[in-house]
Amino acid sequence: MRSALNHAVRAARGVRWYVRELTDESAYDRYVAHLREGRADADVPSRREFERMRTDRQEADPRQGFRCC
Repeated sequence: MRSALNHAVRAARGVRWYVRELTDESAYDRYVAHLREGRADADVPSRREFERMRTDRQEADPRQGFRCC
């Protein structure tokens, strides 16, 4: 029973990781880790500020991503 539960938990974690990578939800986590690598005391923007910066960058450069509207 314990083995089956462990396999189910591992599978669920794998699916969660895949979906987060596919939807790029993990981009903020990677960005924060990148900032912390350089300086542990770096100012980290909030999730909302990060998404705003990312959207502004995409709209400024059409090669960054397709935006239809």
